[in-house]
Amino acid sequence: MSIKELRDRQAKIVAEARERNDLITKNTDEARAKELEAQHDAAMAEYDRLDKQIEREEKLAALEKRQDEIRAKERPVPGDKTVKASDEGAKPEYRGVFYKMLSVGGDPSELSNEERAILRAGVQRDAEFRAQTVGTAGAGGYTVPVELANILIKTMAMWGPMYNEDICTTINTASGNQINIPTVDDTAVAVAKHTEATALTDDGGVDVTFAQKRLDAYVFDTEFVRFSLELAQDSIFNMETLLGSLLGERLGRRANVELTTGDGTGDPNGIVTASSFGKTAAAVAAITADELIDLVHSVDPAYRMSPKVRFMFNDTTLAAIRKLKDGQGQYLWQQGDFTNGVASTLLGYRYSVNQAMASPATGVKTVIFGDFAKYFVRKVGFPVIGVMRERFWPDLGIAGLIRLDGELGDTAAVKHLIQA
Repeated sequence: MSIKELRDRQAKIVAEARERNDLITKNTDEARAKELEAQHDAAMAEYDRLDKQIEREEKLAALEKRQDEIRAKERPVPGDKTVKASDEGAKPEYRGVFYKMLSVGGDPSELSNEERAILRAGVQRDAEFRAQTVGTAGAGGYTVPVELANILIKTMAMWGPMYNEDICTTINTASGNQINIPTVDDTAVAVAKHTEATALTDDGGVDVTFAQKRLDAYVFDTEFVRFSLELAQDSIFNMETLLGSLLGERLGRRANVELTTGDGTGDPNGIVTASSFGKTAAAVAAITADELIDLVHSVDPAYRMSPKVRFMFNDTTLAAIRKLKDGQGQYLWQQGDFTNGVASTLLGYRYSVNQAMASPATGVKTVIFGDFAKYFVRKVGFPVIGVMRERFWPDLGIAGLIRLDGELGDTAAVKHLIQA
């Protein structure tokens, strides 16, 4: 099935799911409603399965294109009068001469005397023809090389999104000196009614109180990964590039964990840790639609107008939330249109999936909501990947470093839902 057919199938699933959803009203029979809900859940599972199949098809198509490009480079060009050898000045090989002859229409006159001699020697080498086989080592199996595909299957794990500049407020600095951010909370101070001809009170009771938040530069490293000179020279992959990419992802995962759940003592104050209380769920391992609405309204409307306001939770929590409905039987989670850049939403707000957050369990913070622009991520330069040659000579060592800090400037801006 082509990628277009798969996407058309997804579109049909969404349309059918909407039709089923519209059939569920307050007057719908309970048995019929459960049947429609079960069909909806099955449709959503099929939609996700098709998503994964599309991803596999796209990757496979890209790999096939790459292999075609490689074969096109290796294939002799018609009219090319030269036979390329593996090393400059080396004697042409039978296989190369044979391919050249094919490319010129099988005309031996297009070959040099040396090439024709190589071709004749290859044909006449064994006057007695036998069936040589790959399956038997002595009959030819020894001559068949074991090939390693130049494709590496890499296990993946999502590591964002707290290091993403589009989520929080990012401060980039070249040095790691301490940064102080002044704060003020004047929201609880009231204005008194004035009585005619009376003196204004001047006792300091309503003076503005300032405070500050502090950003440092904590360093995290991957430790050295040592690899041999032989591996660097013989591997089909560029080991420095491959290991550097993997270590970069390690740094990204650690940065996201620290910026999410760091305790603020000798490391960043993670956004979940720094968030203030918003709502307690009634259940240990479940969340209701009303509880999410209460969480939203625990945040002042001034913050809810921010362009960076959003929910955040892990994928397990998202799976549970996608099944929730409001009082009219409408799903809280709304499918976006990614082809037109429209993201999926929850109660009209965007959300981010963060695997560093906890799944529903006793007493853990599973959902946060608020203005993420009030969370400051301090980055010192860029993550650094370094290769050490002399220290491990003749082997090599590679390691990565990252310097960062994080702090919630206004704790009223982001609030959490905590399980019972």
